[in-house]
Amino acid sequence: MRISFPVMMFLLLVSVASAQENNLPQDYLSPEFHAGRREALRELMPDNSVTVVFAYPMRKFSNDVDYVYHPNPDLYYFTGYTEPNAMLFIFKEPQTAADGSTYKELFFVQKRDPGAEQWTGIRLGAEGVKQKLKIAQVFNGGDFSKHPISFDKFSQVLLYGFPQDMDRKQTRGEGLYALMNQFIARSGYSDSLNGKGKFNTTLYYKYTAQLREIKTEEEIALLRKAVEISCNGQVEVMKAVKPDMSEREIQGLHEFVHKKYGAEEVGYPSIVGAGNNGCVLHYQENNDLQVANRMVLMDVGAQYHGYTADVTRTIPANGKFTAEQKLIYQLVYDAQEAAFKLCKDGASWQELDKVSREVILEGLVNLGIAKNKSEAGKYYPHGLGHHIGLDVHDRGNYGTVKKGMVITIEPGIYIPKNSNCDPKWWTIAVRIEDDLLIREKDYELLSRNAPRTIAEVENTIAQKSALDNFVLPPLQSGKKGF
Repeated sequence: MRISFPVMMFLLLVSVASAQENNLPQDYLSPEFHAGRREALRELMPDNSVTVVFAYPMRKFSNDVDYVYHPNPDLYYFTGYTEPNAMLFIFKEPQTAADGSTYKELFFVQKRDPGAEQWTGIRLGAEGVKQKLKIAQVFNGGDFSKHPISFDKFSQVLLYGFPQDMDRKQTRGEGLYALMNQFIARSGYSDSLNGKGKFNTTLYYKYTAQLREIKTEEEIALLRKAVEISCNGQVEVMKAVKPDMSEREIQGLHEFVHKKYGAEEVGYPSIVGAGNNGCVLHYQENNDLQVANRMVLMDVGAQYHGYTADVTRTIPANGKFTAEQKLIYQLVYDAQEAAFKLCKDGASWQELDKVSREVILEGLVNLGIAKNKSEAGKYYPHGLGHHIGLDVHDRGNYGTVKKGMVITIEPGIYIPKNSNCDPKWWTIAVRIEDDLLIREKDYELLSRNAPRTIAEVENTIAQKSALDNFVLPPLQSGKKGF
């Protein structure tokens, strides 16, 4: 029997995928977790409603190359699916199919395509999703146009909305834009109706935030690993740091440790700012060629199976804090400790921020850096913390801290060059950020392995590093960074 080339390629890809399957991590979220999250959402939804969740679109990096794909956290949360070109429906009440059977959800995914898979990797396809993710009603995206679903009968259609840069002209094929446009045509949705009438974005955000802000045991296990990996990165960098290192080299050391432990990505662009660069809250260039004898603020978080840590440490590159650096660092540390004392189920986000801010503002006035607390506020320009999870600033509410939340506590002081204070304070930037699991009467400091006190940081920097003898040959084409 002769086998056509496309069929041969398909069989080869399936064989390779089967072999690789046995060599993959075994600690992904279980299908039961995702099914439980769909059921939890269903319990919150109003009667006669449907929730619609779209995959994120692919983004062009250059010419025919895309950015590394980041799945929609909500779609991953409810299904475990990590591919683009998909659309999920979750119904409040069971729906009746033409054959009389009932179903509670529909999932349309991208179909198997041997030609495309040779370039971009194996796809699950409808049958793969059924088998691996244990979702019963799964179809290829092209089947949506033929599926007899009527949106007229629903009182509420819950959805997040569409990407602002969505190209409405892309209607051909079975990709994401085709699915979105078909949904628009069949449901009567338009941007002008976003959040109005039956199209309810407010309830979508409310319910998903209510679910995602409280972590299950499976989620906590992944967050523990992400945080531990990040802390080990901080420790190893402290041991390895030298004044002649560049910011990017330090970034690379962090991310090397993350990869060594199996983290797929960073949860956000790594921030490594020396001196005045540390005063830029979301500094991302990391292109200073020599950190020298300056403080280095390192805000770097590993992402493990979709869940991201968020850990920041600030260290002296030469191993010793100056007198002024010590005073600012201790002030930030004391502010964090003050907030820690209140962290438990039922605490107020506002109160946590208030006690921490009071320590910093009063301390800056006492040090003569600011004349009053109002002026001191400009040196502490951000909030105290946030939820972490599938997003580094994870979805959640900011009224009451609750048992099962995983949050950051991250006070900071930033005194840019040319500030209205004694120049001896200029370019000092300190942020200490830790990840906490809230319990009923207290908290667990997940990031406890990363040194926090002045003595701990200095002692760690003084230790030998496994990377001390990692010396690469010099570039013949010029110095590093050029």
